[in-house]
Amino acid sequence: MSLVVEALGKRYGDSAVFSNVSLRVAPGEFVAIVGESGVGKSTLLNCMAGLDGWDSGSVHIGGTDLGTLDNDARALLRRKQVGFVFQAFHVLPHLDVAQNVALPLMLLGQQDNARVHSLLAAVGLDGLGARLPQQLSGGQLQRVAIARALVHRPALLLADEPTGNLDPTTAAKVMDALLAQTRAQGAALVLVTHSQAAAARADRVLQLRADGIFE
Repeated sequence: MSLVVEALGKRYGDSAVFSNVSLRVAPGEFVAIVGESGVGKSTLLNCMAGLDGWDSGSVHIGGTDLGTLDNDARALLRRKQVGFVFQAFHVLPHLDVAQNVALPLMLLGQQDNARVHSLLAAVGLDGLGARLPQQLSGGQLQRVAIARALVHRPALLLADEPTGNLDPTTAAKVMDALLAQTRAQGAALVLVTHSQAAAARADRVLQLRADGIFE
């Protein structure tokens, strides 16, 4: 499934965050987006997911124009087609690891324990499904977040600084897990990052500036 962003612009009041942002991400492609702090990388990622609105331009996922959808329809498209990995993990503390990973399936009215456990094994968390999040390290929690983002086999994965809070060794392991699983599923991956090591593994690196996005 492709992602197409055309001439996207975002403002907060009188202040422009970014303008004239256009990019295309092909199915199975890994694109990293870098840029100075405050330039709006996370905001752009949220716009791509339909979590934030925008003021000009368009976002298409798999040919669907997100701008034509209401909030419920955007949420349903995300639930079916998009995985999102947040920098702050966003795991639910009262659910165990396996239940956290299974959440996207539950929201779709599905159950696939074998899929949950195979993904946990794939990201190096085999046997930890019954643990609570507070019993895991930061690197383990990020791998829980990756497994959760991929469990429903999304065609598009969006990742916001997934290694930002991790030491270099753990960050490399998290990137290994993220890339192995997205490649296995043929998903498109858009990664926002400050990490040169993470960006270096992408098929393409794009630089976001206030006036657009550039190779």
